[in-house]
Amino acid sequence: MSRLQVVSGKGGTGKTTVAAALALALATEGKRTLLIEVEGRQGIAQLFETEALPYEERKIAVAPGGGEVFALAIDPELALLDYLQMFYKLGSAGRALKKLGAIDFATTIAPGLRDVLLTGKACEAVRRKDRSGRFVYDHVVMDAPPTGRVTRFLNVNDEVAGLARIGPIHNQAQAVMRVLKSAETAVHLVTLLEEMPVQETADGIAELRAAGLPVGRVVVNMVRPHLLDAADLERVRTVAHPEVARALSAAGLGGDRRGGHAERLVDPLLAQADEYAERYTLEREQRAVLTELGLPLHELPLLAEGMDLAGLYELATELRKQGMT
Repeated sequence: MSRLQVVSGKGGTGKTTVAAALALALATEGKRTLLIEVEGRQGIAQLFETEALPYEERKIAVAPGGGEVFALAIDPELALLDYLQMFYKLGSAGRALKKLGAIDFATTIAPGLRDVLLTGKACEAVRRKDRSGRFVYDHVVMDAPPTGRVTRFLNVNDEVAGLARIGPIHNQAQAVMRVLKSAETAVHLVTLLEEMPVQETADGIAELRAAGLPVGRVVVNMVRPHLLDAADLERVRTVAHPEVARALSAAGLGGDRRGGHAERLVDPLLAQADEYAERYTLEREQRAVLTELGLPLHELPLLAEGMDLAGLYELATELRKQGMT
């Protein structure tokens, strides 16, 4: 299993939830996982029902088997200060630049620089070792930008390495790309069984492959339970109204066994069945499109009670059952 797990997806598909559940799933049996947020939304803190994350690695959860999940919300300004200290030993001079607003100016005027800092921080965490020579984290999970810009986000260091052909910036960019384009990394895409998210997933996979970035798996999120199969739906389309009314009455819904008041329930019930049939057909078509992409496919259920910390652990368990760890 790759040590850097990047999770992206169209907005609204629940990519942050999937990234958090994956971090929990990977932190089993005593393992340590770092969950990184790069968009400044504090979505991870909300999911784990904790206070806003600072720019430091903080333990936020214990996984089954005693593993630990740490989280980090990367601040581009502070990451730039780290970078300046690491390569140029600026120390107090770097802090003075921050006070003057130069750091904020630099990350605003050069958006690519911001992405370099974010990806660089994640790759540093992947490579970091303790004094005994062991990796500090078994896995790093990044809640990455949406599918529409994830390829540019991950590939920005390639552009930087080409612009700065010598020096520490060039060397740092190359080191980051060695991680991002290696077997150490896998980019997973989250989608729903709907036409637009599925199309964006297919486009995102094509872009990642064209850039030489390692595509991992597709996670279909918020999958509704199957109440009726194709045979049941065909019967709904052909069944006579009086037969449905008698069945409702026999079940004690709406009157006597001859139909009675159950008749008024038939049309709304069959209309609902038609809506379900339409959705069933759409989902089957979109699942077929995803299958043709040739990647491992995982499905997570729609949680009827909504998403909370217990639901997050439930999704993590489902990912482990499906072999995503």
